[in-house]
Amino acid sequence: MELLELVTAYAGGPIGTALEIGAGTGKATRLFAQGGIAITASEPDAAMLAELHKHLPPNVTTLQAAFEDLPLDSSYDLVYSAAALHWTDPEGRWERMAALVRQGGVFTSFGVPIGLADPDLDEAARAARAPYLEDDGVPSPDGTSADLSMQWPGTELQQSEWFGDVRQVVIERLLTMSAHDYVGHLSTVSAYVLLAPADREEVFRRTLEVLPETVEINGQIHVHLARRQ
Repeated sequence: MELLELVTAYAGGPIGTALEIGAGTGKATRLFAQGGIAITASEPDAAMLAELHKHLPPNVTTLQAAFEDLPLDSSYDLVYSAAALHWTDPEGRWERMAALVRQGGVFTSFGVPIGLADPDLDEAARAARAPYLEDDGVPSPDGTSADLSMQWPGTELQQSEWFGDVRQVVIERLLTMSAHDYVGHLSTVSAYVLLAPADREEVFRRTLEVLPETVEINGQIHVHLARRQ
């Protein structure tokens, strides 16, 4: 709920309508639906939408479409994306986004780069995957160095003529999960997805061998907010 409260406070007024880009199975959809917002959840993958429909709040409608194919005949108080913005086409991204956010409305993007909290376990997991994958991090889509204060997409939003008041916020969270659930998360990370199936399974087997049954996770939520000019 802290994320919803953060976005609501930044908006500075009631959020009546929202568009979600890349809703997936609806984790973020259900969070924002708790705020009583009328949400249009867009997702190009039919299987993902089918999963979302199993737990669809009454104030949510769905639309099967990629960001680039969304109709531009409606604008929303809020447009948000949960760990899906990097899949959108950078060509014309912010002009199209500006058409979807009403003037004075809010755009927000957020993600959770999950990592092991214990540095010794993190090193053990790194050594386990090293023969197949040296680095499992997600590179910045615009090449921003990880040691700079403002990260993507805030860097692009700051350069955009359509958005202002760009903010970057980190919500601190420490989570506990089973090692199997942690590896399940890794299976969604692009660095692992791109491995050959046999190599991916071997990496996961090796990782599980060096981890205890439960692990603590840095589950920080990295949030970027901007206002439509």
